[in-house]
Amino acid sequence: MIEQCDLSERRACRLVGLSRDSYRNAPEVDAMTQELSSKIVEIAHARRRFGYRRIHDMLRPHFPGVNHKKVYRLYSAANLAVRKRKKAKRPVNERVPLQLASTVNEVWSMDFVSDSLSTGRRIKCLTVADDFSHECVSISVDWGISGHYVTRLLEQAAVFRGYPLAVRTDNGPEFTSRAFMGWAQTHGIRHILIEPGRPMQNGYIESFNGKFRDECLNEQWFETLAQARSAITAWRQDYNEVRPHSSCNRMPPAKFAELHRQRAGDEIRTSSTATEIEIN
Repeated sequence: MIEQCDLSERRACRLVGLSRDSYRNAPEVDAMTQELSSKIVEIAHARRRFGYRRIHDMLRPHFPGVNHKKVYRLYSAANLAVRKRKKAKRPVNERVPLQLASTVNEVWSMDFVSDSLSTGRRIKCLTVADDFSHECVSISVDWGISGHYVTRLLEQAAVFRGYPLAVRTDNGPEFTSRAFMGWAQTHGIRHILIEPGRPMQNGYIESFNGKFRDECLNEQWFETLAQARSAITAWRQDYNEVRPHSSCNRMPPAKFAELHRQRAGDEIRTSSTATEIEIN
């Protein structure tokens, strides 16, 4: 190549920013790097909406000594990239900061997401997420979901998780129905209604719904309601238990919530022990 361009080795290396030693002795790829590269490609093909950062999070348990820079180099060398989807232009609304939750079950946010089957028939998904742990509490899929239906679904979730202190919703008819308002009042749950036309006041569930649509709904083609329910259930389990979340110290939401519950339990036991010592 150098001879064809009529350049000396020294000048050619200087032009491309390469040392002469590297030119003469090309670096050999070790077995660990080859294994890492193949694993990156495998994850990228299985999870097409994951960039190098989230792939690095999933690789850390198996390759603890590898940093995100090396993953990025191998990711780029394999010509991998997340294709950006075109977003519809929307009018800019005033951003209202959300009040941060400090514990699990403090606030549940919920909203609806619509999709279509291959037949063109519309389906409706009710998504519920915990503001603190970012766990997906529930995703229910049906042809239609009324206010009574919503309360039944929340009752089912409360059997395993307990009731939240508050729920945050928009002003949809399902959430302003007598059934839903009565359910919240009966269980002493504060109902936070966002202002009309201000979806960012419900930012946690809006963010979750974006991931849900990008990584699940847009990646699959449902032919039946049963198929949609099965695929969405599997995605929800993966989201809670496997997929790293940037707001949960780069760990899955379920693990983050479990660690928080353990710390909270240890603090309560320590406080009880200290109180008993003072009494005695």
